[in-house]
Amino acid sequence: MANTAKTDKKNKIILSGRLDISFLSFVMILLTIGLVMLFSASYAYSYEYYNNSYRFILKQASLGAVGVVIMFIVSKIDYHILRKFSWVIYGITVLMLIALLAMPPMVKGMDVKRWMIIGPINFQPSEIAKFAIILLFSSLIAANYNQMGNIKFVAILLGLLGFTCALVAFEPHLSATILIFLIGIVIMVIGGLKMRYIIGGAAVGVGGVILAIVTKTISYGSDRIKYWLDPWLDAKGKGFQTIQSLLAIGSGGILGRGIGQSRQKYLWVPEPHNDFIFSIVCEELGLVGAIVIIVLFALLVWRGFVIAMRAPDKFGSMLSIGLTFQVGLQAMLNIWVVTNTIPNTGISLPFFSYGGTSLIILLAEMGIVLSVSRMSNIEKS
Repeated sequence: MANTAKTDKKNKIILSGRLDISFLSFVMILLTIGLVMLFSASYAYSYEYYNNSYRFILKQASLGAVGVVIMFIVSKIDYHILRKFSWVIYGITVLMLIALLAMPPMVKGMDVKRWMIIGPINFQPSEIAKFAIILLFSSLIAANYNQMGNIKFVAILLGLLGFTCALVAFEPHLSATILIFLIGIVIMVIGGLKMRYIIGGAAVGVGGVILAIVTKTISYGSDRIKYWLDPWLDAKGKGFQTIQSLLAIGSGGILGRGIGQSRQKYLWVPEPHNDFIFSIVCEELGLVGAIVIIVLFALLVWRGFVIAMRAPDKFGSMLSIGLTFQVGLQAMLNIWVVTNTIPNTGISLPFFSYGGTSLIILLAEMGIVLSVSRMSNIEKS
């Protein structure tokens, strides 16, 4: 009897259900294309500044491999365990964001504090904040679904969201602030938020923008809007990156120059392996390649939503929606920035932009979605 009980407890933690092959395939395809394009976009810059063409791709590929292993491990673990640590993860995230604001700026002359360095590891706490909000809101709303019409409960959610966004905004990190706010609102809407509260949430967002305007983020944000409207006002300075990005996209044409044939990556597009990697993608793969990648992101989000609809409980459903919506929204905002549809907010393209720690976090989140899919298959069987 003791052995049976022990086995049952283990089965509740380690899942045996079949994961969603379609979702996994979209993740792996995007990751593979992302690594190929990262190498193509980065080798000239890497050689110029580090005398090593393989510096970025070797690190990204190795950490990507670690991330894939973590993704499969996470997919085997019952996602309900995360619910027990939702407040702990949120609390640690808040402490990191506060500690970050107390640190000196990393770049002289720029009062920007986004990166936390712990030994050989450097990361942006705002990346963890996205996950913390998704996890906490999914847990709270799943446990208090009938309270979504209660103004006090909704006010608590908006307070948590607003406080987190404020900490990130004061880094300042505009793109992450927008992402976290929209992710939180979407989870609340999916959780049954009433229309009058949606309007209230929008008012909170407007209030946050006003707060940014009257505080130290005014010059940071206003410059970006100014050079978004007309990057040629400072073609050799603050508008340079946008102009070079548009030139790269335009020169790619319908079919592109071919992989490895970009001209703009030769120190024209600043740091082409980071936020503006999609411009190099467009130059080398053309409109057709860009559309294929956009469709792949759309399919990933669609499949994530299918997994959410099949989830055995509301917590799993909202967790899946939140995590896949984050990927889709971040990809969409990045593409809009690169094409100058919206102001440059410094947002990365999932699976493509350089950043090993953020890639590991992203793949671990995809593992959680796969865990939900495994649990769905167990419930069906």
